[in-house]
Amino acid sequence: MDLTPISRPYFEHLARRTDTWGMRAEDLQLAQLRSLLKRASGCEIGRKYDFKGLASMPDPRREFAARVPMHAYEDIRAEVMRMVRGEKDVLWRGHCYNYAQSSGTSGGKSKYIPITPDSLRRCHYKGAADSVAHYLRSNPGSRLFSGKAMILGGSFANELDLTGSRVKVGDLSATLINNINPIVNLFRVPEKRVALMPDWSKKLPALVNAAKDANVTNISGVPSWFQTVLKEIIKVKGVGSLREVWPNLEVFFHGGISFNPYREEYTRLTEGLDMHYVENYNASEGFFAVQNDPADPAMLLTIDNDIYYEFIPLGKRSDEAVDISGLEVGKIYELAISSSNGLWRYRIGDTVHVTSVNPVKIVIAGRTKCFINAFGEELMEENAEKAIAEVCRQTGATIENYTAAPVYAKGNRRGHHQWLIEWGQAPADKQDFARKLDDELRKLNSDYDAKRSGTIFLDPLVITDAAPGTFNHWLETHGSGKLGGQRKVPRLSNDRTILTSMGY
Repeated sequence: MDLTPISRPYFEHLARRTDTWGMRAEDLQLAQLRSLLKRASGCEIGRKYDFKGLASMPDPRREFAARVPMHAYEDIRAEVMRMVRGEKDVLWRGHCYNYAQSSGTSGGKSKYIPITPDSLRRCHYKGAADSVAHYLRSNPGSRLFSGKAMILGGSFANELDLTGSRVKVGDLSATLINNINPIVNLFRVPEKRVALMPDWSKKLPALVNAAKDANVTNISGVPSWFQTVLKEIIKVKGVGSLREVWPNLEVFFHGGISFNPYREEYTRLTEGLDMHYVENYNASEGFFAVQNDPADPAMLLTIDNDIYYEFIPLGKRSDEAVDISGLEVGKIYELAISSSNGLWRYRIGDTVHVTSVNPVKIVIAGRTKCFINAFGEELMEENAEKAIAEVCRQTGATIENYTAAPVYAKGNRRGHHQWLIEWGQAPADKQDFARKLDDELRKLNSDYDAKRSGTIFLDPLVITDAAPGTFNHWLETHGSGKLGGQRKVPRLSNDRTILTSMGY
């Protein structure tokens, strides 16, 4: 039975509400801020900064920015841990029993991002519904709900002692799966027990067994992890393409990392299928953007989802942050949010490239700490992703994973970049691949090009082959001892810590 026609009117309504965002962005964001301040006015942080007084102002944006400082995670770690231990009304109203564990800060500890009931309902699940809504709007012939969704999630494995506590800490995807409306479970695989298994060595065969004979029409997850699962399904079924396993598969809703380096491999895996790919910007801190136009890789910023956004121009001080009305096309900004998960003027560590302001559309530029600038080249993650995807397209190569770091000048040798690549399909000529990658980076980044000019300051990049399983092993030993979920290796590093820890 195909339930798509029955569901379509609801999702079309969701999609239509975004049509006026270009004209109403400032008003909608102001309404979000006032609502957040009002609901948190009785909390400890609300009393500290007089959120009640701010909420009563016709336009509290300027005073809010003057009164409340920007926060990094270490600034609120103590308050979050009090919430984990059971205190209520600290950073948000009531108790919070769910926390998304994400990669550590400079102190080497994991971060625990509160996932409150408000943020689940008004942000995370709402964002997922928006993604489906825009997909159905763009694809009137879709039969999305004629089969099942395969959702690849993480687990609640963590290093905290939560014995006797209602609190659950783990991957964001585990929280989303664990709290989803039970009705949705009728239309997805695998069952919750399998989806939340913490041991990836046991989870992978269980996932394959649960999905290999199902009528899967759509998949959702992180591209790198899903690639492993899909290859194993094809292997177990003894076929050459997913078309022979899931003939009705039509869309991959993906996020977490850039899809570009994986596009060629997914094209091969899904040969014969009319596949669509929809990118989402869903992080532990919130669901920020959805791809609303299949012809445009930029994503629509979701501005009515219990988040008030601020944007710090790249290279500027935090007190130079602007709200949505101050954005300029073509510029890169660091993202800061205030939201119903209790994060206030919180710097999430991501940068975005604004491609449109009417409505606001963005492309993820990378992490604020994920770049290489060891020689003044200012190479951003966005440059790396575009360049390596283009060279894979040119050469027919595919990759499983990669990371890059500087190699510093020594003796008569100038500095250069080392790219550690675990190949899916290695190129016929790796030296040619390296030359093409260097050329693409020079096209995309003028600072890199200037440092490479005449090979005066920076030597050509060098590619090192990673042994099979290198990245998975690193994640097991440097990612709370587990794989899957939203675990990922930083693409660029400004020092050699990661490459050294991998043995290179």
